[in-house]
Formats: sequence, structure tokens, C-alpha cells
Amino acid sequence: MFKFIFKRLLMMIPVLVGVTFIIFTMLYFTPADAADMILGDSASIEQRELLREQLHLNDSFFVQYGRYMKNLITKGDLGTSYTTRLSVTKELLTYFPNTIKLAVLSSLLAAVFGITFGIISATKQYSIFDKISTSLALIGVSMPNFWLGMMLIIVFAVNLKWVPPSGISTPSGWILPTITLSCVGLAQLTRMTRSSMLEVIRQDYIRTARAKGLGNSSIIIKHALKNALIPVTTAVGLTISRLLGGAVLAESVFSVPGLGKLMVDAIKQRNYPVVQSGVLLIALSMSVVNLLVDILYAFADPRIRSQYVRSRKKKPAMLKGAETSE
Repeated sequence: MFKFIFKRLLMMIPVLVGVTFIIFTMLYFTPADAADMILGDSASIEQRELLREQLHLNDSFFVQYGRYMKNLITKGDLGTSYTTRLSVTKELLTYFPNTIKLAVLSSLLAAVFGITFGIISATKQYSIFDKISTSLALIGVSMPNFWLGMMLIIVFAVNLKWVPPSGISTPSGWILPTITLSCVGLAQLTRMTRSSMLEVIRQDYIRTARAKGLGNSSIIIKHALKNALIPVTTAVGLTISRLLGGAVLAESVFSVPGLGKLMVDAIKQRNYPVVQSGVLLIALSMSVVNLLVDILYAFADPRIRSQYVRSRKKKPAMLKGAETSE
């Protein structure tokens, strides 16, 4: 298991390097000039050239990228923000916890209700609940997050005045962003759990369990759900990864001071170090989530766990056979 985790960690290195190269290339060849965005139209040519020299914007592409990677690897330095002149690392540490909290709350809401609705829909196939949940899941998958967020603000914040329309200064301020961000994941988990459970409950060992007189709840929880968790676990991991990246729109709509809103503002201001570091942090978070999902496979499915046990037993056997042949 530890060897598998170590290999996956090594595989993350080229992925993150590739992400840095792609985003750095895209921002480098962007037509707009960061010096113009910082100083404005009233600045003179001399002031712009001086700022470009201070920010090393006149260097070639490979020189800039090499300097960025060298500072990142040797010092852990993500650069300095063009607008605030503060360390990008400090800004990310200030805003990223809000994004993590929003993603975790949305993932929990999507997982709890999505898996529950999927189980009920599968066990009560073609019932009224199944038809309603399937229809709502289809609507949820097709609905844009930003549109749902604005509709929730109009109904619950403006008209009913139950929750604040923006900000997270109070606990109630997290309600609308969490619901908005979890909608798509909840719908997808409902459909995935339903299809996986329908496939499992039609297996022969489920019929055998019913023939032995086991209760329906025991069959669903101990036998069916446990064997249907592999695709559901994958869907949960993808949901968390998507929520980390998809929080951009929700944070912009509800003015949540998170990584997404920070990156949107940085893109408007051509604040390239913040954009590069934000994308890198999201890519790193997604890679870690995918690694955790792969590890959970071993705990959810004994067959996968037995593969690691067999691989450890084969090596001593091979070494013993080699000694005997000698």
C-alpha cells in the first residue's frame, strides 16, 4: 500500500509541472499588458517601462518560466501580487480556507442526500419518489450554478429575507452558496447511486440473502450498498474535485472571499502570479483528492485490498525459489 501511495505521489510531479507550464504559457501570450492594468491609462511610457523592468516582464518566456520554477522549487515562493505587493502565498492562505470549507460543506450535502435518494430510488424503482428524484436529478445536472445562485438570492434573500444575499459574516451566509454548489454533485450522485444499486440488487447473492430471510434494510446496507460503493466513491471524489474548481462562480455570485473570487479579480487585473498560483493550488488539491479516492478503494473493496497482500507475498516466494535453484 505504501509503495502504491509513493508511486502516485511521484506521478503527481509531472502533472503539476505540466499545469504550471500550460498556465504560464497561456498568461505569457495574453495580449493585455500587466503594467497597463496596474498603472492605468494616465501613466507615461517611462513609468510603464520602469514597472516592466521591476516586474521582469521584459525577459523572455523561458527566463521568466525558469525563474518562476526555480523560486517555487527551491524557496516555495509563489511570487508577489502585482496589485497588493504582498506575498501570493499569504493571500492564498487567507482565501483558500473559505474555498475548502465551502467545498467540504457542499460535498457533504451532496453525498448525504445524493446517496440516500439514490438508494431509495433503486429500492423503490418506478415509484412516485423514483420518478420525482430522477426528474429533479436531470434538472440539477442541466442547471447552471450561477443561474441557480441568482434565483436563490431573489427568492430567499430578496423576497423572503431569510438569509443574507452575500457574504459569510454569519453562519446563515453559508446556506445559499452551499446549496448552489452542491446541486450538480447531488444530482450526479443520485443518478450514479441509483444505477449502481440497481445493478447490485439484481445479483444472485442478493436473491440468496432474501431467500435466507434477511431483512430488507440488512440486505441493502450490509450487502448491496457495500458492493455498490466503488463507482459511488469515484463519483464522490470527482464531485469534490469539481467543487474545488467550480467554486469560482459560486464565490463570485455570493461575494465569498475565497480562492475562486480571488482568481476572478486577479484575471481582471492581469495579476498573473495570483492566477498561476491559484490554478496550481487547485490542481494540487484535485490530485490529492484523487489519491485519497484510490486509497479508499482498498477499504471499500476487499478484492482490491487482497491484491496488495498477494503482491507482498509473491516477492518472498520468488526470492525463496531463486535461493532453492541455486
